[in-house]
Amino acid sequence: MNPITSPVYELDKVEMRQMYANTMLELAQKNKDIICLEADLMSAIATSHLMTKISKQIINCGIMEANMMGMAAGLALTGKIPYVHTFAQFATRRAFDQLFVSGAYARLNIKILGSDSGITAEHNGGTHMAFEDLGLVRLIPNAYIYEASDANQLGFLLRKAAKEYGIHYIRTIRKKAVKLYDEKETFETGKGKVLREGKDVALVASGIMVAESLQAAEILRKQGIEATVIDMFTIKPIDRELLVKYAEKTKRIVTAENHNVIGGLGSAVAEVLSEHCPTKMRRIGVKEQFGQVGKVNYLKEYYKLTAKDIAKAVLELM
Repeated sequence: MNPITSPVYELDKVEMRQMYANTMLELAQKNKDIICLEADLMSAIATSHLMTKISKQIINCGIMEANMMGMAAGLALTGKIPYVHTFAQFATRRAFDQLFVSGAYARLNIKILGSDSGITAEHNGGTHMAFEDLGLVRLIPNAYIYEASDANQLGFLLRKAAKEYGIHYIRTIRKKAVKLYDEKETFETGKGKVLREGKDVALVASGIMVAESLQAAEILRKQGIEATVIDMFTIKPIDRELLVKYAEKTKRIVTAENHNVIGGLGSAVAEVLSEHCPTKMRRIGVKEQFGQVGKVNYLKEYYKLTAKDIAKAVLELM
């Protein structure tokens, strides 16, 4: 069963892009040093209406992402807090040198939102389908990396980033996500969230794959297998203590990500376990493939990113 149509897991009332726009308006009105930078995607991320409300704190930089990242660095040097938004592949793959050298190497304070992550790029196709962005940013020393699983989490992470110094990369989708958290939930850097307890296997997921993992846990329950589900929204630093705890408890780990299995969540988990608690594991994600045009449900099936694929991986481990 697709979690989007499941009676158990409902969609958020607010789109992720609406949460971004609403939160940026809230933050900018409270702090005049916050500057929003856009790469001609204001309608895509729902920030167009902010031009009349915070006109001196929002800049449309045009389709020049590398230049936009350089502008963010310049603003950060003057004490401003730039929030840079564009699609995930442009924020990382296209502007990587500027992000690495002008931003991180210079030890500046820049917040980046990479939207339309992975298969959620849908009809924008392969050139716009970022399966490598987490891997790229993980290579940047001292960068903070998050993947938002629902709208309330995204809003919290955006507010949190405003209070903390450094390079913060937040990966997200633009449309509605499955609702996982209420407005009062809090999130700590380097600490994953256990959404379900089980003794037989631990499913470690991020982004849209958290809902798929919860659905997989239901499939497995019907077969007598109890699965822990962890929302590892904090990719870097990752929750080493939590991973080791559940590796020791369940003896089996399956990761699930809307990203290449190389460089992303699966790699990060494997690195921790190989050094601290060698464990049987499987990685659900994109494997040696580029993106393509298609609707999300079709692409989930094509790249084997469904609850059924997660459950199958668990059965292989069992």
